Amino acid sequence: MGHPQAVGCCAYARQGRPGAAREVMALPGLIAPPGERAAGPDGRAAPIPLRGMLGRALPVSVAIPKIGVHATLARVGRGRDGAIVPPPGRDRDRAGWYERGPSPGEPGAAVLVGHLATSSGPAVFARLRELRPGDLIGVVRADDTVAVFRMVSAEQAPKGSFPAARVHASGGRPELRLITCAGRYDRARRAYDDNLIVYATFAAAYRLTDLVRT
Repeated sequence: MGHPQAVGCCAYARQGRPGAAREVMALPGLIAPPGERAAGPDGRAAPIPLRGMLGRALPVSVAIPKIGVHATLARVGRGRDGAIVPPPGRDRDRAGWYERGPSPGEPGAAVLVGHLATSSGPAVFARLRELRPGDLIGVVRADDTVAVFRMVSAEQAPKGSFPAARVHASGGRPELRLITCAGRYDRARRAYDDNLIVYATFAAAYRLTDLVRT
């Protein structure tokens, strides 16, 4: 089976522990860039990362502190045209995890998709373009772990020449891709011409309880 081609513009994941995404919004203050030391809330020691990569587990929510995103995740697949189908437009504040690929934190490139906008206004990934290298992304998983990634780059590509090989390449390491629509909106087709793709690399994994600010 080939890689999915582009993202279009479903069963739902369970919500996970209440407040989980909100807790992960504290990531920038808890996790330091490479070579620096971090301190936890109120001067406490920073959380200790888990060793190695994670196994497979259902991702339940994503937090992107830089752009104010804390959203639950739906499980999504491919449409008839081979493109990954984001959550329904009515779920503008929910992102989707491509369930036929890796889960965030296990080896391989996990893919999260979300709308740029819907008929009711800006959607979950409306500010994705504001991310810069080094910005953190946290994915809360059903096993009560949090996979943390650092943004490294972004590209905008026409949907007709979606860089599938590059998006799904990982070199055997845990990677994360965030994808939304971009470019010109074609009213006749009711679709955008391009995709915006954010590339992120695995930084660390933590127990969710270690990130809770008490």
